[in-house]
Amino acid sequence: MTIQHSEKPNWFAAGPVGQFMASGIGRAVRIAGGVGLIAGGLLAIGGTAGYVVAAIGLVPLLAGTFDRCVFSKLSGGPFSGAAIRALRRR
Repeated sequence: MTIQHSEKPNWFAAGPVGQFMASGIGRAVRIAGGVGLIAGGLLAIGGTAGYVVAAIGLVPLLAGTFDRCVFSKLSGGPFSGAAIRALRRR
């Protein structure tokens, strides 16, 4: 499967933080952070605020699970983790 690079690299995706977040360890950190936010929101905070924190925790959990990087996309870079990792190999 070939990855098409229609999006130009940006400072976040090509930088060390973007590369770390797209790596396997970075994905695991995002998943763990998402689970932590969900658990903290539902178990420690509770109420409406807890549900809001838990909903926010879904973003890093799902992004890490499906190999997507929200911060890269918000800063104009590629959304796919594979495309971000490919920037390192150029």
